[in-house]
Amino acid sequence: MKVEFAKPFIKAAVDVLSMMAMVTPVPGKPYVKKGKTAVGDVTGLVGITGDMNGTISISFTKNCAVTIVKNMLGDDIQDIIQDVQDAVGEITNMVSGQARAGLAEQGLSFSGSTPSVIMGDNHTIAHIATTPVMAIPFTTDAGEFTIEFCFE
Repeated sequence: MKVEFAKPFIKAAVDVLSMMAMVTPVPGKPYVKKGKTAVGDVTGLVGITGDMNGTISISFTKNCAVTIVKNMLGDDIQDIIQDVQDAVGEITNMVSGQARAGLAEQGLSFSGSTPSVIMGDNHTIAHIATTPVMAIPFTTDAGEFTIEFCFE
């Protein structure tokens, strides 16, 4: 897995969260993830197909997810669980789409599925590729999130 693949994900996360949720993510050092347990409490997951197949996920801590929802919706929160699911799905879709556009500039063409959202303490993420899973940790004033991706 090439380190250059991480750049479009970092740019997409910073652009999308800065614009949509007024949150400024600071990327950490990418690493190869061991195990399947999510790093956060709520995860958006997108399958990708095209030149390669794989998955992209974004896992948020509870605090980070709730802050993002409040920033996106203002005081218009009806059902915090449903709103967090919807917002995480939408952000996953937008980050995935922008990252796929960045990967296209590197010569890789992908289509993405509709995101699914998984919630709960110590939930697992089943990435479909057999290649190593790259993880990029981010910190924000509201908490942490991690983008994971793998394709083969």
